[in-house]
Amino acid sequence: MLSKPQIRTITSLQQKKFRKENGLFIVEGTKSLTEFIHSDYLVQHIFYTPQAAAKLGKIPQNIKSEEISEQELNRISALKTPQGALGLVEIPKEISLDPGQLRSQFHLVLDGVQDPGNLGTIIRTAEWFGFNQLICSLDTVDVYNPKVVQASMGSLARMRIYYTDIERLAANATVPVFGAVLDGVSLYEAAFSGEGLIVLGNEGNGISAAVLAHVGHRVTIPRVGGAESLNVAVSAALFCAELARRG
Repeated sequence: MLSKPQIRTITSLQQKKFRKENGLFIVEGTKSLTEFIHSDYLVQHIFYTPQAAAKLGKIPQNIKSEEISEQELNRISALKTPQGALGLVEIPKEISLDPGQLRSQFHLVLDGVQDPGNLGTIIRTAEWFGFNQLICSLDTVDVYNPKVVQASMGSLARMRIYYTDIERLAANATVPVFGAVLDGVSLYEAAFSGEGLIVLGNEGNGISAAVLAHVGHRVTIPRVGGAESLNVAVSAALFCAELARRG
């Protein structure tokens, strides 16, 4: 049976302040948990219902595990419909971005993306198209927000996420800097040449003026209909698909 202190600690991890304080984040669902168990992340503790035990399979001995009731899972889950298991995973130590890593490949760079679902979807999409790193501005939503983790559907377990000053990054970049805007060269005609930063902006305001000043190549997804803009996760998918198509 879960103790009150356990419940308080676990539910507090829905807030960034307490994730940072405890060095932990929440992963929910047997599929996503299995992805993290077999990754470089350190899973500290798993809580699961009897119905979910078979789906989880054998839990490694170095991970604490505890069977709980569905009612208890409801008390600690961030989901309206809990998915049978919840794990506490250690937040890895921050690693500085080495500018040398930017050469000979493309990187998605997110400028102030605020919606957790968008970030999680971008992580999942980026992995699909072969990216293993993502660069975020310091004001982009926390990657360990439960909604981000959930939307990434396990892809976060294999992606490295960097938070950095992207204005400085763009200003000092030794690779081309491309920006997704409404008034640029068509995505399908842009001069992608094997490496570069692909900057995608905030849901409502786009790329900030400070970062846009360092964008050397403005690129737009051609509009056919009457919609004013595209969702940032959809834009990311289209850029990834075009880069993959060109090889």
